[in-house]
Amino acid sequence: MTPIYDKATIANAVKSLKDSGQKIGFVPTMGALHKGHTSLIDFGLQYCDVVVVSIFVNPTQFNNHDDLKKYPRTLDDDIKLLAPYHKQVMPYVPNIAQVYDNKPKSKKYAFGSLATAMEGRYRPGHFDGVGTVLNLLFRQIMPHMAFFGEKDYQQLLIVKKMVKLERLPVQIVGSPIYRQRNGLAMSSRNARLTNDQLNAAPLIFQVLKTAQKQFESKSAAQLKSWVTQQFNEHPILDLEYFEIANIKNLNLLSRKRKHQKYRAFIAAFAGEVRLIDNIALN
Repeated sequence: MTPIYDKATIANAVKSLKDSGQKIGFVPTMGALHKGHTSLIDFGLQYCDVVVVSIFVNPTQFNNHDDLKKYPRTLDDDIKLLAPYHKQVMPYVPNIAQVYDNKPKSKKYAFGSLATAMEGRYRPGHFDGVGTVLNLLFRQIMPHMAFFGEKDYQQLLIVKKMVKLERLPVQIVGSPIYRQRNGLAMSSRNARLTNDQLNAAPLIFQVLKTAQKQFESKSAAQLKSWVTQQFNEHPILDLEYFEIANIKNLNLLSRKRKHQKYRAFIAAFAGEVRLIDNIALN
């Protein structure tokens, strides 16, 4: 399997497939691929004939330079992981020049309340960077559909909003979170965890499952206090935030309202590694 490295070649390849009547999907990644990514590709292939998989570590979505520097880059292993898909997957591996014309700068988007809480609060500028790079990649590839894991649920809503703002003809589809047997959400960042941190990290999902069970009987404040206590007492994991938000606009829950759906969102540190997760509550 030979990756495509330049935007003209990927555009021509996709156009040729479209002209032959094939439906094109797109899975954007930053590499360090794992089973969570392949589950997303498999999900996409249920709807599309060919899935383009981009591998590009986007500098504009990192507000922490050290995090960008330490982000795992495993291109050879990534291509090997994609090899069994043969002609069903097309790897696209652009550099900064191909994506940004060597001018990596974020566009400012009016994402509103979708970008002000949780990840938006703790990672300023992150979603402008995400929106910018995906706008550029969508325009290069022009897929019929693009697939995103619900682990980054806030990002999923942001991408849908960006597509609407930019009037792009691509359907955005969310895929269920892929988890290890112990419940830990699969993430490229997991590769940076020590054995002790890996053993501790499943607490994140355990806390979310408990919050889900107790959502009907306890208030948001009670759940938040309980979650905070679990992490305060933990020797390895440090809580950054736990929030409950409306699934459509991500407004944080102050009082439960009938006929509205909510999700719980969490971010925690295991040493220097930041992990996020979320779960539907009702």
